[in-house]
Amino acid sequence: MLGAIFVVSGARAVTQPDQLAGRAKKVTDRLAPLIERVHPRLPTQARTLVQLNGAAQLAAGTLLVSHRFRRPAALVLVGTLIPTTLAGHPFWTHEDPVERRNQMTHFLKNLGLLGGLVLAAGDTEGRPGLRWRTGHAVESAQRSLHRRAKTARREIRLARRAAGVGRRLPG
Repeated sequence: MLGAIFVVSGARAVTQPDQLAGRAKKVTDRLAPLIERVHPRLPTQARTLVQLNGAAQLAAGTLLVSHRFRRPAALVLVGTLIPTTLAGHPFWTHEDPVERRNQMTHFLKNLGLLGGLVLAAGDTEGRPGLRWRTGHAVESAQRSLHRRAKTARREIRLARRAAGVGRRLPG
């Protein structure tokens, strides 16, 4: 369910980028110098970046819906949602109280989606995560070492008794 909105909005951005490019221009103009530093041949036009962002949302949303590569897909969607939210719903720039409230509602909706994506990115579906597995392996190794040390001490004590070593001489 979480991925469905990204499939729809991503498809819209790919097929109708001009509707979104105007609002996105404020953000893409700020990102253009950074993109050019990464590689001078990468696109920096608002329309193209809207389409690329939409394609990423469409692909990652589809993966999320289809339960394939859910965690990486959720992380990709987190990365696409941040510029989308900043470009699409800058409520702080609106003077009209009704429009400001409307944009704030959409901004907060996207913030809620972001929270859901963060949860999806961290979800291990009931299977132990890497952190738990690592901690469990360390605890298991510590218990094993403790048992081996205890066994070695007992064997040394038995060997000393058998050899008659360690008895105190009368003094």
